Amino acid sequence: MSVILTLKIGASHRLAAKYLLEGGLYAQLTHTRGPWQATNPIFAAIMIWEFLSTHWAVLVFVAFCLVTAAQLFYLLYFFVRLAFFKSSNKFKSQTHPVSVVVCARDEAHNLEKSLPTVLTQQYATTHEVVLVNDNSFDDTKFFAEELGKIFKHLNTINLSQEAKHIPGKKYPLSIGIKSSRYEVMLLTDADCTPASPWWIQKMQDAYQPGIEVVLGYGAYEKRPGLLNKLVRFETFLTAMQYLSYALAGQPYMGVGRNISYRKELFYRVKGFSSINHIPGGDDDLFINKVATAQNTAVVLDADAFTYSAAPQSFLQWWRQKTRHYSTARFYKPTHKLLLWLFAFAQSVFYPLGVVSAIWFDWRVVLGIYLVKLAVQGTVWFKAMARLNEKDLFPWFWLLDIWLMIYYALYSVAIFKKPTSNWK
Repeated sequence: MSVILTLKIGASHRLAAKYLLEGGLYAQLTHTRGPWQATNPIFAAIMIWEFLSTHWAVLVFVAFCLVTAAQLFYLLYFFVRLAFFKSSNKFKSQTHPVSVVVCARDEAHNLEKSLPTVLTQQYATTHEVVLVNDNSFDDTKFFAEELGKIFKHLNTINLSQEAKHIPGKKYPLSIGIKSSRYEVMLLTDADCTPASPWWIQKMQDAYQPGIEVVLGYGAYEKRPGLLNKLVRFETFLTAMQYLSYALAGQPYMGVGRNISYRKELFYRVKGFSSINHIPGGDDDLFINKVATAQNTAVVLDADAFTYSAAPQSFLQWWRQKTRHYSTARFYKPTHKLLLWLFAFAQSVFYPLGVVSAIWFDWRVVLGIYLVKLAVQGTVWFKAMARLNEKDLFPWFWLLDIWLMIYYALYSVAIFKKPTSNWK
């Protein structure tokens, strides 16, 4: 016998309901002026509540399966492209005149280490190094003058005034690009050291016909300690995303530590004019604006990487990442959706898995987890080896759990107003 729910409304609009539960779920609603249809919102709400209260464990398990499917999609559609990337064999290598642009503010201590390695690159074709000294109060100016006496291809530009209404690094970088002599721009930061003397050669080598943007990997130096591993893992994960997306025809960002584009492209889009009001974004937002599947290439040669010192404290890292993430809300809608879905899947995977294991069937959940872990381990191992971060792999399963905490902590940065200073 079915459940019968009788609802009568009199002149005084009083409600009465009667449930009779004997083996199935059915409801018949009557009104003083005629029968209610099953599409009535009250009836629908009762049905939904009854279903959720009875089958919530199944629904959590279904959500767990969907989240796992989403993670496998990212692994097997996007990240596998980086993990198993094979560079094309070039029978002819063309060299281009290159302008390396470095912006610095009070970074004489970093330039003492990094700038000589940039100036002594083994690159036979014409090139220059443009150093933009952005209102430094330290010895940057005097250090550059001394280096200029030795290296004639060093062009130093000393800025003594701040640009009004253009916060961040974009103004000094624009001055450096406009002051450069050559078409190919290769950008890095004052604290970055090329991995080899062939950095310029390897990065410019990607400029085939039609290529206007080249994305490289800017890594952090390996040091002992938990913080260093967390920082390098986050850097690896970010690189795995933007490099894999670019290989899949969805370039959405690059990092200022190692990036290149043509000066003609910079002028064509009027530089940073559309994002001048945003303190950050001289690298990721600019690339998000100009990069396409047809005009973008990636360089994954270890000789083309750059390295810099990792943040020394959690507070320093927090400030750095909140500054970086504050520009994400200005990305194109498709890219924001891809990034949000990945972060959401990472955030809820383990909570859904634990609830499903307790209230549904732990054996099924464990089997799904092991399959996902095997696929993830294979792809991450190859990707870490590609980016010279293989020492992180023994900890990959713990780092995967850490991502749940990481995304919860830094999700607030998306809504935080960017700071005006780039240093």
